[in-house]
Amino acid sequence: MKELAGRLAAVDPDAGAAVTVITYFDRLAESRAGLEALVRGAAVLAGCPARLADPERLVRLRVEPDGRRADSEDAPDPGWPCAPLVPGGPPALWLERAGAPGTSVVDAVILERASAAVRAVLDRTRGRAPAPPVDDPALVETVLDAGAPLPARLHAARSLGLDGAGPDARVRAVAVADGPARIVADGRALPAAGRMGVGPAVAVEDLPRSWDAARTALRFTSDGGGQEPERPVVHADELGDVALLAALVVPGAEPAPDVRAVEAAAADAPWMLRTLHAVASTASLRAAAGEINVHHSTLQDRLTHAEHLLGWSVRTPQGRFRLHLALTMRHLTRNQ
Repeated sequence: MKELAGRLAAVDPDAGAAVTVITYFDRLAESRAGLEALVRGAAVLAGCPARLADPERLVRLRVEPDGRRADSEDAPDPGWPCAPLVPGGPPALWLERAGAPGTSVVDAVILERASAAVRAVLDRTRGRAPAPPVDDPALVETVLDAGAPLPARLHAARSLGLDGAGPDARVRAVAVADGPARIVADGRALPAAGRMGVGPAVAVEDLPRSWDAARTALRFTSDGGGQEPERPVVHADELGDVALLAALVVPGAEPAPDVRAVEAAAADAPWMLRTLHAVASTASLRAAAGEINVHHSTLQDRLTHAEHLLGWSVRTPQGRFRLHLALTMRHLTRNQ
């Protein structure tokens, strides 16, 4: 085969390289190479980073062209050459070749042979068992309970099928309004409709931390009622330090003075809350007017009245920040 590759290369470089790729992955398959070796082979042969992401079986790894493993949480670029693990399935193996106008012959062969070898390894070692979301309430509660001993949490995780995902797998806790806690594999679709707080992606043993963050994120969600903007799903990763506000607004606490000012203003006019939210959440007053479908001059008149009731200007960056903070704390007060 090596001699054939050499002869083909003299006539058609792409054909010779393709034969070399086929031979390389055939040898890896015969030696029962693991997933990392297969992805490393794709990266080395392609001369660019290669990554594998199979959310169904919670596999995620990335290898540089020099053979070093360097996993990444960033989403793959849709323009990269890619291949599914099963015909018609979603892309799962990528070559990070930026700016390529299309998939070359050699890249196509690398992806085809590598994906077939990866699929064989996954079917052999991990089967086709469905991945989370998992929904046995008692077991999920144990896995998410920071007070439960680690052996008990890991035993519950094994019963839920979370232990077969490998050491690099990441899962998320999901807090659902008026529903049971859920666990989903990173990259999988969320489990239900309605308001949801989504925790960060963590290892199985760190799920209590993800659960705490998910419950905090749930407090920032909104169904759009009460003249608030609709925000049904909030990811804890997107909140940043804003999540710290949740610790300041606890059940039974006296509302902050600015929150009381917003409440008083909201009681004065039916348009008040919607107008204030538009001003706090858009880039300019003109954009705010468009958001609530009123003329710019009408918005100016409304803000003059609102500022009189609030006690501060909302037309400066500092005033808008103060307004946004007050509206957020008001929401948290109502969403314990």
